[in-house]
Amino acid sequence: MKVGVVVFPGSNCDHDTERVFGEVLGQEARFLWHKDADLQGSEAIVIPGGFSYGDYLRTGAIARFSPVMNSVKAFAEKGGRVLGICNGFQILQEAGMLDGAMLRNQHVKFLSQRVHIRIEAVNTAATKGLKQGDVMAMPIAHGDGNLYLDDESLARIEAEGRVVFRYCDPSGQVTDEANVNGSRNAIAGICNAGRNVVALMPHPERASEPILGSDQGRKILEAFVAN
Repeated sequence: MKVGVVVFPGSNCDHDTERVFGEVLGQEARFLWHKDADLQGSEAIVIPGGFSYGDYLRTGAIARFSPVMNSVKAFAEKGGRVLGICNGFQILQEAGMLDGAMLRNQHVKFLSQRVHIRIEAVNTAATKGLKQGDVMAMPIAHGDGNLYLDDESLARIEAEGRVVFRYCDPSGQVTDEANVNGSRNAIAGICNAGRNVVALMPHPERASEPILGSDQGRKILEAFVAN
């Protein structure tokens, strides 16, 4: 599959992401510069982690205006697969492609640590073929990962089964301690109504090979490019 990895000024997980899709998963991965509207025939799009435009104004607030995002939005509206990781999640929210907004972490500290997430929905572009309730370990690295949704929006995405991942402890229990950034309902990842746009704050590309300490994130990336 042709996988396009979008690159913004300040992206710092783009090469990791391109390498995993290209070298580890054997896909045809290529970089997409943010100023170019051409998606180069990509069949799936990944918006990777980093600090696009230095996180000025708000995380993702400037990146959403890049020409490539108009193309990504049109691609998604036609059913194309889009995956946002960390800053990619924030950019997709700013672009109006996903619900909610990101606030500062609950203790107002940058968090760089391993977390556990539980798979909640298995009918999305990044979880098809996976098992509901399975727990995965992977890293986070963010200062603004506290997902906020108003009560109405929160109730809607919960009712529609659009919570894809939830923070939990190693046994799969959702606890206050496991919800390290304070996200509402311990949500770590969501999808759009069409289930073709999925995003999560943890980094599956940093948990894609045993040498990284965990290869459990690879399952998400494999599902994303599965036919």
